[in-house]
Amino acid sequence: MTIRKVHSGPGEAGRLTNTTYSSRYFTDQIPEHEIPPGSMPARAAYQLIHDELNLDGNPALNLASFVTTWMEPEAQQLATETLNRNFVDQDEYPQTEQIHHRVISMIGRLFNAPAEGQPCGTATIGSSEAIMLGLLAHKQSWRKRRGDESAKPNIVFGGDVHTCWEKFTRYFDVEQRTIPLTTDRHIIGPEEVEPLIDENTIAVGAILGTTFTGQIDEIEGIDKLLRQVKQEKGWDIPIHVDAASGGFIAPFSYPDVKWDFRLEQVRSINVSNHKFGLVYPGMGSVVFRDVSTVPEELVFKITYLGGEMANYSLNFSRASNAVLLQYYNFLRLGRAGYERIAGNLMENAGRLEKMLTASGRFELLNDARYLPVVVVRPTEKDGGVDVFELSERLRTRGWIIPAYPLPPNAESVSVLRMVVKENFSRDMAEMLGEDIEAALAKMGGGQPSPQAEAAAGKQRRIC
Repeated sequence: MTIRKVHSGPGEAGRLTNTTYSSRYFTDQIPEHEIPPGSMPARAAYQLIHDELNLDGNPALNLASFVTTWMEPEAQQLATETLNRNFVDQDEYPQTEQIHHRVISMIGRLFNAPAEGQPCGTATIGSSEAIMLGLLAHKQSWRKRRGDESAKPNIVFGGDVHTCWEKFTRYFDVEQRTIPLTTDRHIIGPEEVEPLIDENTIAVGAILGTTFTGQIDEIEGIDKLLRQVKQEKGWDIPIHVDAASGGFIAPFSYPDVKWDFRLEQVRSINVSNHKFGLVYPGMGSVVFRDVSTVPEELVFKITYLGGEMANYSLNFSRASNAVLLQYYNFLRLGRAGYERIAGNLMENAGRLEKMLTASGRFELLNDARYLPVVVVRPTEKDGGVDVFELSERLRTRGWIIPAYPLPPNAESVSVLRMVVKENFSRDMAEMLGEDIEAALAKMGGGQPSPQAEAAAGKQRRIC
């Protein structure tokens, strides 16, 4: 038997002996401001970016964001398989468009759209686009009813709204009538809305689960007021419900509370599917009570992608996988699955509340009845907790928990907020409680953080 010695060429030998990190690309400075003149191996480009992202926070410990940070492996596979499908190409991907219609219909029925009609709406990049589309429809409908091009439109909402509401007023030239919060009231109701509405009000904005406190506005009371106004003065003022955070909690946790299309003046609702719809970002939806709510002139007919298609959006091209992932969740979980998950979220949020209040150092700003969001402010025990310093100390353990002052006129109240998501288990809640206790034990006696000093200064000015 003859044994031959095989000699590798230089290129093959390099491939056999080089590890990823022995490549020269890991001693050169990574390009930051200009596209590099040459190429690099795919593995090197991947590893460089992968390693940089280790400096990001851990999504599993991110209690600042409402956005979904975990999905099942099958959903991950579906997301990867459909990244190359442009959502707007309805003629090329007709089945994707059919699934989109199914998703919007399911959401409309979930929000109790009238049985005699057909829910209409569209998926969006997120709730910011959804809110602007909803409010644009109401502005145009108001303009057609008013018939006076010189009239100045206005919109009424509370200081508890997301920034995108203020963006709408600035971008689309609508007068903003904001109801400020107070130190002891962080929602709005009919008594605050009534003095601000008139014949030029295009809509009243109501929130189902605020970003700041997790509470909900008095939507049923606002609806009653607007029905009375319509009867007495003829002003048909719609409600747009911002259900970005609460839209996938309310139907499963407190279905008897009326906030949706069961109320006559609720004409449009937005929801963030990438929050408690349990879908990766970015996806939101806007759903209208019926087709008549959307003026025809706002819907564009497009033919240059193949067949004729209707388009109502602020964005155009986007990946279709988020819509398909929402359909996956609807099929996978059903109502029973969403109810179980919502129940788990509320239970774990309640457990976290009890641990934080048991120390006597915190009091609840809400009671997690409407959202699995724990918002606490310090008590006066031992001079009060500097929530900004506490937030920074928790970062050393990987926890991402925001501390912030409330909006005007409640900025004297500084809070710590924790969003409980699907992948936040009872075990993690226990660990977070222990880490907060450990951080508190190391605090005290030092100088207050700059954020705490700024908040205290605002409080002195207010008082």
